[in-house]
Amino acid sequence: MARTLKVAVQMDPMETVNIDGDSTFALMLEGQARGHELWHYEVRNMALREGRGHERLMARARPVTVQRTRGAHFTFGETQELNLGSMDTILMRQDPPFDMAYITATHLLEHIHPRTLVVNDPASVRNAPEKLLVTHFPDLMPPTMIAWDLEAVRSFRAEYKDIIVKPLFGNGGAGVFRIKPDDENLASLLEMHFARSREPLMFQRYEASVRKGDKRIILVDGEPMGAVNRVPAEGEARSNMHVGGRPEKSPLTARDREICAAIGPTLRAQGLIFVGIDVIGDYLTEINVTSPTGLQEIARFDGVHLEKAIWDKIEAKVAAGTV
Repeated sequence: MARTLKVAVQMDPMETVNIDGDSTFALMLEGQARGHELWHYEVRNMALREGRGHERLMARARPVTVQRTRGAHFTFGETQELNLGSMDTILMRQDPPFDMAYITATHLLEHIHPRTLVVNDPASVRNAPEKLLVTHFPDLMPPTMIAWDLEAVRSFRAEYKDIIVKPLFGNGGAGVFRIKPDDENLASLLEMHFARSREPLMFQRYEASVRKGDKRIILVDGEPMGAVNRVPAEGEARSNMHVGGRPEKSPLTARDREICAAIGPTLRAQGLIFVGIDVIGDYLTEINVTSPTGLQEIARFDGVHLEKAIWDKIEAKVAAGTV
């Protein structure tokens, strides 16, 4: 039996957790069932101090117990100054947006990783935001462009006619638009975005197969473990469950396994233990490494609790002293 681990969970407020869909909650329940000690803190409660060693990164944190009881799903202990370097593992599970606050948190966590195992590896998370890591696998993607340049955008739209426009660093489908061939709003959309942001946008050819669903596949240390299909609501181009996508059972196809075999070694080498990829038809569209979801939906359809596989991997890496 694995030894008891001291686990700090860096996440959003516990009050916001959806106990029926939140993957972090599933991980916490499983960790607690294994006897691990859990603490909760938010990024804003971290502090990096002067000095050397693993005593520099602190957080105001609270011991937490969790239970699947609606309206009473957590109980906090007293707040304490927690030395994050004294933990066995940190679960970095706060939701995007992937902004400078998120990036700064990865820099802070690098002061304790790998002696304290951070899941996922903070440097790799920083270097592999969801819509950029995927661009290293162009043979697996639909036609895609990341750009600021308006002429480049017009050229891409002229070539592919029906396109999807995405912010690079959002989540949950927020700010994702489908621009159909007869849509006259592209210029206005770009003007609105670039008036408030210096970030480029991602443009992809619209894949009609999304009407059949956008498949979320969970990989654990580079190995595909399960999947759930997410079907867009009527009149909606986005399949994210945050915006009404309907989950349904979905086995892994030969093409899914081909995609996973191609990206798995990179994920494993970069310390990305818990990853969720998005596949539409035959194409890989995103590699989600910040705070991937899907564990509870897969459990409901397949009866497979992938949080067990994730904890098995975490325990093995802590025991071996390897990341």
